[in-house]
Amino acid sequence: MTSVRDEEAGRGQAAVPVQGGRRSGDEQGSGVVTAFGRQLKLLRIRAGLERTEFGKRVGYSADTVASIEQGRRIPQPGFIEKADEVLGAGGVLTALKEEVARAQYPAYFRDMARLEASALGLHVYAAHAVPGLLQTEDYARAVFQMQRPLLDDEVIEQRLAARLMRQDIFARRPAPLLSFVIEEVVLRKPIGGRGPLRGQWEQILLVGRHRNVEVQVMPTDREDHAGLGGPFTLIDNAEGRRLAYTEVQDDSRLYADSAKVRELEARYGILRSQALTPCESLAFVEELLGERND
Repeated sequence: MTSVRDEEAGRGQAAVPVQGGRRSGDEQGSGVVTAFGRQLKLLRIRAGLERTEFGKRVGYSADTVASIEQGRRIPQPGFIEKADEVLGAGGVLTALKEEVARAQYPAYFRDMARLEASALGLHVYAAHAVPGLLQTEDYARAVFQMQRPLLDDEVIEQRLAARLMRQDIFARRPAPLLSFVIEEVVLRKPIGGRGPLRGQWEQILLVGRHRNVEVQVMPTDREDHAGLGGPFTLIDNAEGRRLAYTEVQDDSRLYADSAKVRELEARYGILRSQALTPCESLAFVEELLGERND
């Protein structure tokens, strides 16, 4: 069951729960993509363009255009903008850009994706896998390929593109404050194989050296550990409020009530005090790379 707390009102008001089968949020996202595809096809036909000619003008193959028109592929923002221009749609297609972009994410993550995109700060505790914002393409693809039930290849590519697009946050200005506490065991899991894992270590070192990013490693041999309740994220939103997000087994909760947020704030502070410092953590990752070279 998915329950998302009302982040605007700050009350324990839950979204409509969904149990079993296909999630209603996934169906809604699929509906947006299908509607966009139909609108695109109507505008293309009205403009008198065959798929091949239209594809040349927007820089995509006719097969890709067909997949988008049939709602089987989620178009990227660049495609939508170019298509609107080429077809003289006057903003009809670009008006759907935000909703189409949200459809790239699984239903349980869409509210979090929206908040993340405009957050002033994010503070992440990761206990199972490297946080999505830090994942390399190879590592992220392996994560999606391991999901059960299996994801279709097209879904994997859509979600991979969406995950990598989230990493634009590192180029945003003004730069948000980002911090990560990652379990040592996460950094040692060879998800995707030894090659992708090494690339993942290198990515963490690269991102961890940004002035607005702090990465900390939680050693496995720590006797005191405040994170046994599982992973979570604290979000500082554009209105200056702090929210909290938790996720497990495709079930997510977004908290705005102050008591729960304060509880997780305190937990995160203790986790940071128990983990290696940012400098120690980057040195630790460098040691992992050194071990791999031996």
